[in-house]
Amino acid sequence: MVSKEARSKVRVNKHRRLRNRFSGTAERPRLAVFRSNNHMYAQIIDDTVGNTLVSASTLQKDVKAELEKTNDVAAAAHLGTVIAKKALDKGIKTVVFDRGGFIYQGKIKALAEAAREAGLEF
Repeated sequence: MVSKEARSKVRVNKHRRLRNRFSGTAERPRLAVFRSNNHMYAQIIDDTVGNTLVSASTLQKDVKAELEKTNDVAAAAHLGTVIAKKALDKGIKTVVFDRGGFIYQGKIKALAEAAREAGLEF
């Protein structure tokens, strides 16, 4: 019998390997993305002190009010623009993108491209 590891465990292992390669600094914080079955979350984190500088998710009332669904590509793109606007308001222009072990396609790609178009550099 072939035993496969659960997809969530595989993603956590991928994320741990990715996090060994980069971390966020005060000059260039980390844009961390998490995607659940129902919502998406994005945070900009300074890993040197362990502070979350900016956060946005599809759970927030102002973001959720503008969305038809909270778990599709359009919602991810909207979340990308929201997090980028909040970051630019705080004076953050360049970030390191942390895809959280998720494959760079679909929702993760839509969020990243929308954040780039809104003014973030990575």
